[in-house]
Amino acid sequence: MDNDTSRQDQDIEFTPRSAPEFRIHHGTYGRLEPLSAARHAPELHVAAMGDGGGQSWTYLPYGPFGTQDRFCARIADCEALKDPLFFALRNLDTGAAAGMASFMRINMAMGVIEIGHIWMAPSLQRTRAATDAIFLMMDHAMTDLGYRRLEWKCNAANAASRSAATRFGFTYEGTFRQHMIVKGRNRDTAWYSILDSEWPDIRRKFTTWLAPENFTADGRQIRRLGDCG
Repeated sequence: MDNDTSRQDQDIEFTPRSAPEFRIHHGTYGRLEPLSAARHAPELHVAAMGDGGGQSWTYLPYGPFGTQDRFCARIADCEALKDPLFFALRNLDTGAAAGMASFMRINMAMGVIEIGHIWMAPSLQRTRAATDAIFLMMDHAMTDLGYRRLEWKCNAANAASRSAATRFGFTYEGTFRQHMIVKGRNRDTAWYSILDSEWPDIRRKFTTWLAPENFTADGRQIRRLGDCG
């Protein structure tokens, strides 16, 4: 945990940041597309069918949905929102949209933004496209828009999300106990962040890891993200 108190004494010249741009964001292996029920709901439902037990929805406050109509209605609800602002995640290696994520808790006045509501079908999980898609969101917030603080929070019991946050360079800040009730169960929430001063080094790791020369012909990584510089 970061216990540095020196930032408390810094004078800040800061202007409010812009909202995230609701447009296509192009990556090498993944792409962010503004979520559209008409375009994405059928594809995402097909991807969700690959999760027969519904485990990918365990830590989200919604899902699994049981029927295609209910699933598509949820996508339509997400499309209508501005905060959270939802994107579909497309795997360019397969061509399929197989996940979604959002910018949320968007505080333009303070330069603070969170990436959340992340859902990935099994076909997208643990792929380079998944990492690229999250990097696109991080890079848009920190590089394009100049936010001061990027947040990630998750159910403290969600080991996969906690591992992902650490892998992506987020710093663990602590746990809010009894923070929420989700699907009728207590949720303790683990909080993570990246600061603007930390972002250049983290960004360098991502760009090195995502370079084509870091992958074999069949798409396997040569160096892990944490080993890149």
